[in-house]
Parts: sequence; C-alpha cells; structure tokens
Amino acid sequence: MTHVHKLLCSVGTCCPIELSPPRVVVRYGDPVSANCNTTESEHGGMGWEASQGGIRTEKDRHLRWSLENLTEWSMSPICFINPHEEFSKWEQCSMKLEVVLYRFPESIRIESSGSMRDGREYTLTCDVGSVAPVKYLTVRWYKGDTIINTTTFDNPSKEPVEQRSVFSLIPTRQDKGVKFRCEAHLDLGPEGPQLSVFSNEITDDFLFGPDIQCSLPELFEGDILDTLCSVTGNPPPIVYWLKNGEPLEPNYTMSREKAGLYTIKAEGYVEGTRDIEVFVIYGPELTCPSNYTAQEYAPYNLTCTVKGYPEPQMIWYKDGDEVKLPDYFRRNDAGQYLINASNIHSSDTQTVELVIKYPPSQILELEDSEVEVGSDVWLKCSSMGNPRPTYSWSYYQTDNVKDLNDDGVSRLEIQSATAYNIGSYTCQASNEIGNVSKTVRITVKGAEQVCPIEITPKRLLIPYSSNTKNVTCTPASANKNFKALYWHGVNTTGATWQVDTHKDWDLIPVCNATFDGIGTCSKRFDFILYKTPDSVSIHRVDNSSSKEDEILQLRCDISNVAPYQNLIVRWYHGNKTINSSSNGSKEVSGCPPENSTNCDIRTPVNVSYTINITMKRKLNEAEFKCQAQLNLGPEGPQHPYKESSPLNITVYSKPVINDTKLENKIPLFSGYPGELVCEADGHPTPKIQWHYNDKYFQFGGKINVTEQGTYICNATNSVGSATHEVKVILKEDYLPLIAGFVAVTVVIISVIFLFIYSIYYKNTKMRRYSLKNPRLSTHNGNVAHNGWDMQFPMTKLS
Repeated sequence: MTHVHKLLCSVGTCCPIELSPPRVVVRYGDPVSANCNTTESEHGGMGWEASQGGIRTEKDRHLRWSLENLTEWSMSPICFINPHEEFSKWEQCSMKLEVVLYRFPESIRIESSGSMRDGREYTLTCDVGSVAPVKYLTVRWYKGDTIINTTTFDNPSKEPVEQRSVFSLIPTRQDKGVKFRCEAHLDLGPEGPQLSVFSNEITDDFLFGPDIQCSLPELFEGDILDTLCSVTGNPPPIVYWLKNGEPLEPNYTMSREKAGLYTIKAEGYVEGTRDIEVFVIYGPELTCPSNYTAQEYAPYNLTCTVKGYPEPQMIWYKDGDEVKLPDYFRRNDAGQYLINASNIHSSDTQTVELVIKYPPSQILELEDSEVEVGSDVWLKCSSMGNPRPTYSWSYYQTDNVKDLNDDGVSRLEIQSATAYNIGSYTCQASNEIGNVSKTVRITVKGAEQVCPIEITPKRLLIPYSSNTKNVTCTPASANKNFKALYWHGVNTTGATWQVDTHKDWDLIPVCNATFDGIGTCSKRFDFILYKTPDSVSIHRVDNSSSKEDEILQLRCDISNVAPYQNLIVRWYHGNKTINSSSNGSKEVSGCPPENSTNCDIRTPVNVSYTINITMKRKLNEAEFKCQAQLNLGPEGPQHPYKESSPLNITVYSKPVINDTKLENKIPLFSGYPGELVCEADGHPTPKIQWHYNDKYFQFGGKINVTEQGTYICNATNSVGSATHEVKVILKEDYLPLIAGFVAVTVVIISVIFLFIYSIYYKNTKMRRYSLKNPRLSTHNGNVAHNGWDMQFPMTKLS
C-alpha cells in the first residue's frame, strides 16, 4: 500500500505537495526511494534536498528520490516547492521524509550469575548485540514458556548500539530445573517488518535445604522416631535426632513414657534444626467411683479420670441413652451410669451408681376440709424425699384429735368435730436436706370459732373522772396450745390494764392471744369512757328565714360531751316532737365538715345539730327547744336528758282573704243597699282597702254598696298582699207588687170567711154573756164561758 503525505491548505497558507510514502523503513544497505508530487501545474520548481541523491529544481509535477543502498543513519531528505513568479497565494514550502534505517542481530545470548540458591538473588543477562534504532527494541524474559518480564528502552540514538538487558529474581525450590531464555523483538511500525530472535536456554543447578517436613507429631507405641519426619535438600543432608541435647540411636523406638520435646537436626547446603513436641498414641485408662452421692441443685464434683492419647472422648450413658451431666443434679438423675472413654487406639468402660439426696417435695394431698359438727374427718400428709421425710403437726390440740404415721404417710384423725377443731392445721415434712410444710383450714359447719380468752369484766361503762378500774385478759383454760398474750391499744405490757378515767378516751382495747392451730386471735373489750353534756342551747341560725313557706334553720349546741356517737338529740315544737332526721345536719368540733357524721373521736367534743323547718302560719308564736341525752344501751347507766331553754319564733305570713264570707258574685236589688265583708288572715295583721273603678274609696273590712260594678278587696302587710274581686249585679224588686197582690187576696178571702162564719155563728153558737166580774181561766187567763175556755186573748187588768 502506498502512503501519501498531504499538506493541506489552511487560511492564508498552502503547501501543495504530497509524499508517497511519507515514511520509509529500510534495512541497513538496502535501496530506498520516495515520490514527491504536486497538483499545481503552475509553480516555480520543485526539488529534493538530501545528503545523498539530492535533486535540483525542476518544473515537473512528479519528482522521485532514490538510493541504491542506504548507509547513512541520520538521513532526512526534504522535498520543496517554489511559488510561480506571477502568483503569490502561497510561499515556498517543504516536507521532510521520515527515514527509519534499522539493523537487527541474527542471534542473542543469555548468561547467569551462577548456581541458584534458595532465598538468594539470581541475575540473568541478555546480550542483544548491534541493534538500531534501539527505541523500537523490546526484550522479553521467559521462565519455561511463561513471560516473566518485559523491558523497553528510551535511547533516542538512530545508530546501532550493543544493548544488554539484566533481570534479577529470588528463586524458590519450585524453580529447580526450570529453563530461562530471553527474546529480542524490534517493532518498526506498520511500514516495517516485525523482527524477533530468541536466545539460548539456560538451566543452573539449584542448591537448597535441608527442608524438614514432618507429619502430625503423633506415633503409636513401638513406632520408630525417624518415621515422623522426611528431610530433603541439595546436596542431600545428614539427619539425626536429639533429646535434651543428647543424640539418639538410630531406629529409636517410642513408648508413652518417651513422649516429649525432641530436636531433629539436618546438615546439607545449610544446617537446619526443628524442635517437635512428640506425642505417643495409647489407649484410655478410665478411673471412676463405683458409688457417688450428691445433693439436689448443689454443686458436685463427680469426675472420672482418664489417661490416654489422643485425649479420650468420654460419653455417659443411662438406660442405654447417651446423656450429658447437667450443671446441677436433680432427683430424676439418680440411677446407674455407664461411662465409656475411647480414642483412636482403644476404649475403656466403668459404671457409677448415682444417689441424689433432695428435700421433701410439696405436700399435695392435704386440702382444706369442711365437716358437720359431730362428724369425723381425716387429714393426710405425704411427701417424697431422700432420705425419707419425718412428719410433725401443728394445730390447736384437743382430745378428739389423733396422729398416726404409717409407711411414709402421716394421718390426723378428728373425731366428732367441735368448734375447737376450727382453725389451721400445718403438716411439716423434714429430712437432713430441708423441710416443707403446708397449712390447711378445717371449717366445722354449724359451729363458730371463738378466741379462747376471757376478759374480766366483760363490759365497762365508766364516767369521766371517776375511780379507776382494772381489766384482766387471760386464756380460757391453761393448755399447751397457748403461746402468748398481750393487750393492743392500751398502755400496758401485762395481762391487766388499769383504766385512767381522765385520759383513756380514744383507746380501743383489744386482747390478742396466739394459739397453735388458731394462730393469733383477739377480742375487743367493750369499753366506753363517757361524759354527760355541760350545757344544751338552741338558737336561730343567721340568715335563716321565719317567713311562711321558707326555711328556718335552728341549731342545737351541746357542749363537752363524750362519746358523741352515743348522743341522742330530740327537737320539740311546744310539746310535740319534730322528726328531723331526714333534713338535719351535724357538726362535730375537730372533725372536717365532710366527715362529721363518721368521725372517730371519743374525747369530749362540742356537737351542733341543725334542722331545717318549713315555716307555716300555724307555727306562729310557738316555742322550740332541743334535748340531748347519752344512750349507752340497756346495760348502761340511764342518764336524764338535758334540755335547752325555749326559743320563740314568730312566723311572718302574707295575707290570705277568707273567701267563704265573700262570694265572687253578689246580686243586689235596686233601691236596697248591700253589705260586703272582707276578712284576711296574716302576720303582721293585714290592712284592708277596697277598690272601685280603679280608686281606693274606703279602708276597713265592711262596706255598704248600692251600685253594681266590680269591687276589689286588697289585703296588705309587710310580707305580701292578696286581692279578691267581687262583682255586684243589680236586679228589679217585684216583691212589693207580689206582696200587695197577696195581701189583697188574703183580705178578700178573710172577708168571705168572716161573712160565712158570722152566719154560722148566729145560727148555732150565739149566747148572751155578762162580763161583770168575769172569771179568768186559770190555765191561760182567758174568760171562761160555760166551762169552756175561749181562745180570745184577754188582758188581765190590775
């Protein structure tokens, strides 16, 4: 392929020549040629400048430079072109031809620095000979067929040089017998050849060692010590063994006693030694105790010693299964164990009988029981432990309870249960390791447990500042169940307490006693130190009202009384008791208001009772009073009550008009006046005023009216007012006409009657009478007539 080198025009300049090829590679002494061409037909001439084969200026467009043999190492021919005289678009320009003149040797040689030694530097030299140009030279180093190094050179000289490449390495034993060589390679680019040449191969003797290689430092008894290690080297080393610095005989035979530290020594290219801990393999020798006793959950030291190499593996078996000894033994671990110790040589076995001591287990069968009075009941107590537990019972002992022990079980029989069998029963199981207990309770149906202590006297009510009294607490009967007795809540350490009637207000005396089975029981002593009130007074609470239908609050103050819880207060209106329990309240000095009804104070206090009374007019001018009395029960002293002075209360009520005397409508006959009466009840006494036609026209309860219309009665006092409206209706009076008519009718009838009667009288009854000295009837003073009493009235004249 022909390469053409063009110089392209740029802005303002242009060199119109081409080189073909632009680069030539020529072996020393070979011919060389190159063409210089132009596309310009009009130019001032072109030529070649060269130390050999130069060409003068010519008008051709193609100009060839050539030599028969090229021997000048610095040859650099230049093709130039001149511009035409009439044109000036470019100036004279030139282009250099790149000429590469080379020389390459036909053979190269490799040499070494001597024999290879383990761990020391080893040098190889590759002599390439006369070569040019050296900058294109590469030397490759081979170990076998593997390239191990590549060397290039920076020498810019074009002339031949004697080039040497040196390579160093530190050989190892793996390099013994390896062949080394070098290769010279000249890379002249795409225009030139690729030239390579190999050197001869070199193999040097490799000196090393001694190399001591040992297997695992373990030998069976009877093995030869020399078989433990192998020694190599060049030259072959001399080997011998030492122990404690002393050489050993050849074929030294091993036994378990000969195990220990040995030294192997080898003499060869250098001297080598190695210390080896040698172990002798032999079978296990196992030693275990035949019996071992341990405590449950306690540290133990059950160990089996074993000798052997390698260290034997020890396996424990129980009931044919492999087991691992736990950190702490438990009762289920007891039994016979088989121990097997084995290694690669042999095995050995032993048996151990393991005994575990453990405290009694929890008592399970003992349970709470309930029995009818007079029935029998059994309590069973059993526990597992090693050694076997012994049993003891703790309870309130009575004659009807028996304790029986049989085959590791304890039984308690209660015959014909009574109230004294009520209580707790504790069974304790014990051995040398520990103990366990369980407590159950027996309940006897139909019986109530009592605390078997007596307090003398049984009850004490004692007045303040009276003579002191002694109170004694003792067990009901002396028996072995009694443990201790003491008073709680009083200032004494013995069985007798002396009452201080000046100070012992707040005491709650309790006698406590402890008995087997019952435990601690107690009786509270019924004790009251009391004081009657100093005074009782009643008064009206401020801001309470005495108006009708409003609430009046009355307060009863009782001073210095104890205990206030036994205080009874009664309220009276006149001689009538007021029931105020539902709307009253109580205040106790020293108690917070929200707790005044349940405040546990026993010292003398001031107590105030307050009641709410809805005022009614019927309560006006009534007396109120309160009574206070200590109620200490039917067994206590009966104290007279203390009563307050009476309190008079005036009830202020608004007027109420009596409408029974004053109807809403009243008819009135014309010409006849009528009377209206307005009466009102209230306090203060109401004032009455009448209204007619929206005007006051009269004060007072009675008025006479003659006109119809609406009359309003208004009753007023300081509390309020009331009104009543009366409508007066006028009617025509027809009564005189009716009366006149009736009178005329009566007169007419009377005249007719007298006329008829006169006729009758004349004909039948008429007599003659003398009224001289008339005799009056003794019955009615009338004149007697023939023995007949006449009914005409007669007046006796005096």
